[in-house]
This record gives sequence, C-alpha cells and structure tokens, in this order.
Amino acid sequence: MSASAARHTHSHDHGIDANADRRYLGAALALIVGFMAVEVVIGVVAGSLALSTDAGHMLTDAVAIGLALVALRLAARPASGSFTYGLKRAEILSAQANGITFLLLVVYFTYEGVRRLVHPPDVDGGFVLVTALAGIGVNLLATLLLRRANRRSLNVEGAFQHILNDLIAFIGTAVAGAVVLLTGWTRADAIAALLVAALMAKAGYGLIRESGRVFLEAAPRGCNPARIEADLSELPGVAGVHDLHVWEVTSGFPASSAHVLVAPDRDCHASRVRAEQLLAERYQIRHTTLQVDHRDTKQALPMPTRRAN
Repeated sequence: MSASAARHTHSHDHGIDANADRRYLGAALALIVGFMAVEVVIGVVAGSLALSTDAGHMLTDAVAIGLALVALRLAARPASGSFTYGLKRAEILSAQANGITFLLLVVYFTYEGVRRLVHPPDVDGGFVLVTALAGIGVNLLATLLLRRANRRSLNVEGAFQHILNDLIAFIGTAVAGAVVLLTGWTRADAIAALLVAALMAKAGYGLIRESGRVFLEAAPRGCNPARIEADLSELPGVAGVHDLHVWEVTSGFPASSAHVLVAPDRDCHASRVRAEQLLAERYQIRHTTLQVDHRDTKQALPMPTRRAN
C-alpha cells in the first residue's frame, strides 16, 4: 500500500529589519535631494558636464532610493488573494528599474562626453572642484548609511550601487576640476564624465543580470540543483527524485519543490522530514514543497534529470 505526503515549510526570516532599512534609506534620500538641488544650479553656472552628470546621477539616486522605499513597503505586505507570495518581488522590480535607469543615463552621458571632447566648452574649474569636494562628503555619508542596511536584498543593493557610483563620480569630478583649475585643460571634465558613464554601465548591467535571474526563476547563485538532487537521492530509503525545482522568490528567499519516491517499506512522513532537514541545513532552503510517494515496484525508476558536478 502506498502513501504520499506533501508539505510547505516556511521560514519567517527572509531577511531583514525592514524598519531599519527604511530609516537608512530615508536619511540617505534627504541628503541626496538637498545636495542635488545645489549641484544643478552650480553645474549650470560653471558650465561643467561632469557636474551636470553628477546631478543627473544624483537624480537617479533619489529615484532609486524612492523606489526602494516603496518596494520595501510593498514587500512587507502579507500574502493575500491571488498574490500567494505577497508582493515580495516588488523589490526585484525596483532593482531592475534601477539597472535600466543606469543604462539609459550611460547612453546620454557618453554622447555628451564625446561631443565635449571634440568641442570642449569653457569650464570653471574652481566651482567644479569645490562642489565635487562637498559632494564627496555628502555621498560618503549616504554610502555609510546604506552600508548598514540589508544589502542581500537586490532592492537595497540597487540603491547602494547608485550612491557608491555617485561617490566615485564625485571623486573623478574633483580630479577633473583640479586639472581644469591648474592647467586650463577643459577636456578633463568630459573625460571624467565618460569614466563615470563606464562605472554606471557596469553597475546597471549587474543589477539587470541579477534581477533577471530571479524573474527567470534560476537557482540562487552558488546553488547546484544537480548536487541537491544527488544528495536527496542518497538519503536512506529514497528510490528516486525527479521534478526538482529550485528558485528565488526574491533575494534571500530561496524555495524548492520535488517529487520524491521512497521504498515500499519506508515511512513517507519520516523521509520527507529528513529531506527537509537536508535542504535547510546544507543549502539554507527552508521554503520547500515535497511530494513523497512509495515507489511502485512494477514501474521503472525515473532517470536522474540532472548530472551533478
């Protein structure tokens, strides 16, 4: 006589102290918006593309942090109705939006940087240098705030990457301002803008790639489904494992499901408990759905679906 058991196990620690993250993000947002307004005015007065680039980047910083705050609030809502996982993937949508924003800005600032290399305008190096030094201080403080938030979340990591890239941009802008001030070589301003655009491209690509993995339900990085299948198959009494799936609901929230066949003389419930323990302890997967059945001795065993490395 065969028996089957299926169970969902839930981890309530999917990560983070959302209230603390909201405080850090809110404080960083206030710093960025205040300084951005000052930088826009000075960038226009000084005629600096590097400062204008930084101001545009700071605008995306503010938008990124604002999106992150909204996503945190949405993700905290409990599951209800047709949203059986709640709105946890709002954080991944936010991360992807941040990555796309990076790449759009890269196109614009690359175009402007090349144009100004060919036809360099007048740039007030003193204005650029002083403003950039102030920007370094503001962004350093904002970076330190976001470092204290939960960066395992792609949502928070997206906001952090915006701020970190802006800090690096201000350092480059300060160098460009000093070069213009000391030598009068105004092309340094455009070169600084192009370097910032390259950093933005790298960060944007990384965010889109990682958020895309979550949307496509790829296994978490460092998690080998073939190895998991092999480990489950080696449990006492397990005759076969198939239809194994491993994915992330959102960053830091891995989940899995599988159909496990056990020998006719084995207890399905005990086998399921052992499988859940293995997934939790060895792979930190605590949200599992396992269907456990007795193997029909008249049927051939299912072939392994994956090859372990």
